[in-house]
Amino acid sequence: MAQLHYQVIIHEYKLICRSGACGYGADVGKRPFASMISAGGPSLLKNGNGCGNCYEVKCTAHPSCSGKPVRVVITDSCPGGPCAQDSVHFDLSGTAFGAMARPGQEQQLRNAGRVAVQYQRVKCNYRTKIVFKVHNGSNPEYFSTLVEYENTDSDIASIDLQDISVSSNWKPMQRLMSAKWKLNSPTPMKGPFSLRLKAAGKTIVAQNVIPAGWKPGATYRSNINF
Repeated sequence: MAQLHYQVIIHEYKLICRSGACGYGADVGKRPFASMISAGGPSLLKNGNGCGNCYEVKCTAHPSCSGKPVRVVITDSCPGGPCAQDSVHFDLSGTAFGAMARPGQEQQLRNAGRVAVQYQRVKCNYRTKIVFKVHNGSNPEYFSTLVEYENTDSDIASIDLQDISVSSNWKPMQRLMSAKWKLNSPTPMKGPFSLRLKAAGKTIVAQNVIPAGWKPGATYRSNINF
């Protein structure tokens, strides 16, 4: 593992189980997130570009710190106050905060409320393929989807959609300041849809991942990942 370098402050710990700015909803408490999550200040959330990014964090200054790194995922926004004032700011869930502690000292570390840590951006390592959750408001002229579980250590640069009616035409989607992406179309789109994702110079295509009879609110699992 690469050496952890930078110092950051973790604010008062909160059990983050709400939907959150990234839109993951109840998934944050389930595997593979498993509540190992964090809200991020502006430099981590990056207007939604940071949603789903993975970091290793560890603490050493407090007596209850184990000094061993744990992996967390950015799933929410931490606005205002220290979150905005600190150059980098994590607001960890109770599960993630306690995971940095020595065995049996999880609550003592949580009670510290605010500790200095070291951190580094790392590649996510989900043992699953990328999942697309279609937004309930989607229709043939407006398509929106939540994108989950990308195994990358860089931000998703773009997502394009291709529908069956124009086989050679990829249409760029727009990020909705979260893990959600949308596309407005001047004409009705026909499924199946393929989605093309780009990150760190790598391009992957989920061919026909959204079927012809897709439904708003449905979840579709691809067979790809970075």
